[in-house]
Amino acid sequence: MRLLHISDTHLFGDDSLHYDIVDTTAALKRVLARASQTEHVDVVVLSGDLSEDGTPAAYRRLRDLVEPWAAERGAQVVYAMGNHDLPDAFTDVLGDRRRVIELGGHRIVVLDSSVPGAAYGSISAEQLAWLSGVLSERAELGTTVVLHHPPTPAVTPLLHLLELDDPHALLNVLEGSDVRLVLSGHYHHPLVALERGIPIVVAPGVTNTSDVTAPAGVERATIGAGFAIVDVPASGSPRVSIVTAPSPRDGELVFELDAAEIRRIADGFGAPA
Repeated sequence: MRLLHISDTHLFGDDSLHYDIVDTTAALKRVLARASQTEHVDVVVLSGDLSEDGTPAAYRRLRDLVEPWAAERGAQVVYAMGNHDLPDAFTDVLGDRRRVIELGGHRIVVLDSSVPGAAYGSISAEQLAWLSGVLSERAELGTTVVLHHPPTPAVTPLLHLLELDDPHALLNVLEGSDVRLVLSGHYHHPLVALERGIPIVVAPGVTNTSDVTAPAGVERATIGAGFAIVDVPASGSPRVSIVTAPSPRDGELVFELDAAEIRRIADGFGAPA
């Protein structure tokens, strides 16, 4: 199974620019054009923060760009909720926020880690119980889990304060199951980590790239977009390739936040103390 993993598209329903700088629709088109050179894609996974304004028009714009691209290749499309997404518009246009997809012996399970009005992530006890029930029956070729907030620590200071609030609760359910891979977004830069022996793959952002080389205490993002190609063999470890979708403006500053601004955002949108 080959997956095209895209995340953090942050589309608007109109022609607004993200941070008044980034044309996110153009960035997604650039990603899809670059990904068109990829041979054979089975699934297109979009792991959250699909819209910036949460409007039905934004989700329709996303659907109308991604689904014809996927249909030309016979690929399925899988959408997950992020903290910027709004559930009613998301569901009306893109479908259920929690899903199970079977594909040639592989299983994909989509979770909703969003918290209304917040930027950190959480998986409810009810959702964990549902997941446990799904995983109680093993899939022939194993399971891939998709959620926006990665169950692995962030690298940059703001996102460290906006992580999944209890990753161990999720990892406790995944450990010992047939889960072979977790796909996430949220961090806006590529990251691969192992948690309980399970590969966690964070896709690059489409709307911008978090600068992991910024000085301590500084959150910085620059223009830049990319995606991941993830190959899941019938047995053995998944293989991850990170691909950029360059533009002439790559590297231009989108924002830079100091410690005080990071704390202000975290106080407003992070997990309760």
